[in-house]
Amino acid sequence: MKHPVQIRPGATGAAFVFVPFAALLLAALAMFGFTHWAAGGTLDLSLWPNRWLGSSNPASALAAVSNAAEVVAAVLAIAITVVAIVVELAANRYTHRITQLFVRDPINFIVIAFFVLTTLQCVWISVSAGSGDSPPRLPYGGLEITMAMVVLCLLVLLPYFAYVSAFLHPLNVIEHIRIHAFRGVERSVNARRRCREQVTMAIEELEDVALNAMEHRDRSISMASVDALEQLAQDYSTVRSRFDDSWFAIDGSLAHDPDFVSMGPEARDEVADHKLWMEMKILRQYYTIFVESVNCVRDVGYLVALNTRRIATMRLEPELCGLAVRFFNSYLRAAINAKDLRTAYYVLHHYRQLGEESLDGLGSCDVVNIANHLRFYGQLGFDEGLPFLLEVVAYDLSLIVEAAVEKDDPSADALLEVLLRVDKEGVSDRQQASLRGVRRAQLRLAAFLLERGDLERAERVHADLASESPELLEAVRAELLSEQRPMYWEVTDRGVNFAYLPPERRHWVADIFEMFGEHKPAPSH
Repeated sequence: MKHPVQIRPGATGAAFVFVPFAALLLAALAMFGFTHWAAGGTLDLSLWPNRWLGSSNPASALAAVSNAAEVVAAVLAIAITVVAIVVELAANRYTHRITQLFVRDPINFIVIAFFVLTTLQCVWISVSAGSGDSPPRLPYGGLEITMAMVVLCLLVLLPYFAYVSAFLHPLNVIEHIRIHAFRGVERSVNARRRCREQVTMAIEELEDVALNAMEHRDRSISMASVDALEQLAQDYSTVRSRFDDSWFAIDGSLAHDPDFVSMGPEARDEVADHKLWMEMKILRQYYTIFVESVNCVRDVGYLVALNTRRIATMRLEPELCGLAVRFFNSYLRAAINAKDLRTAYYVLHHYRQLGEESLDGLGSCDVVNIANHLRFYGQLGFDEGLPFLLEVVAYDLSLIVEAAVEKDDPSADALLEVLLRVDKEGVSDRQQASLRGVRRAQLRLAAFLLERGDLERAERVHADLASESPELLEAVRAELLSEQRPMYWEVTDRGVNFAYLPPERRHWVADIFEMFGEHKPAPSH
């Protein structure tokens, strides 16, 4: 999944101000030129300002400047009021960090400062003109500058409101926070200053945006925050090797951080020794977001699982992968406790992919450890009234075993043993149906092994299946041979149909049943 291209006000702010400003300026000049031409004047643009000012009455010109000061001040007051209300509403909805970001933004500062300077310029021209002379002496140069500033203030007002609207767009606020956090990381590298508090605050702000957006059912905003945390982890990984040990120590303000202050000394020392406080901080925010998403905004939970897998594989470090595994286990526990089968179903999908990526060399996780965790949480779901979860685990384990066998990985036998120990005795019809799904996954694997000529492992599967009743085995065979749809018939992100067996493997099912001997079920008609 690619990160969506987002508008960055810091990089494109000029377009939000100057393009509409240029359009308004051209429209104003065109209107004034048409009016001047209709009154019988010439269109010698180079002489316009000098002619207007040279022929103006000094007293009237000074009065106009004084009035302009009042107009600009009134416009500034309106602009500040409107902007303050909009900023406050956005801050209350998403995060109070918006106010800080707004004040620090250079374009916001420049525009407001220009309004203030224009007002002061009008006041000073009014006061200094004449200096007691009668009639008053008109400073034509200062008047030209003042009028130009007044015109700019009035023309920039609408483009500035457009910029503020774009600046306060939640996606841009999220991008601002992420950039601000990474700048803190870069300053810590380049200036050898530990700006960890700036980084941790930004991470927490991204979590706040995600949680507040979920509360208001703004799914896209929550997902953008989750993506921003993952992108921050990826950016940090590119410069992580340049830090000295002081950056990784959990001391000072970091030791009092909400995510570390409650940790036991052993756990905190482990994180510090493995130099993983930044990843731990991000994953802790992910866990909080995930818990809030179960049975609510499930897409956010799916994305948390996906990005956790990405973080686990961004560096080939067993410690980092092990940390991600612990959080995957926590996700599964939270989903099972909440009885959210759908979310657990997708978490298992990414958990299994993490194991496969480790087999491919893209990750550094202990795949057998992952398989044992899958079996544990599948059986936990079975006991907690979610028997289908055990069937999903069996299917995912069979895919991991297939990948290990194809790559001739030394863990293949241990993984197969985990799969063969995954089933439990059911007590209800619904649970028995899920156990049948476990046997179906094992039978699919046996067909794969026979296709590869791996008779030894196929015999191990056969020996485990032989203890089942002929009726159950016949039902499993009938499902595998009759199902013609590789994709599930409802809309799911996984899309696969667990009961589908590729046609090239189906004839191996008959060979498996020939191995059952006296337990061979009667042929189906």
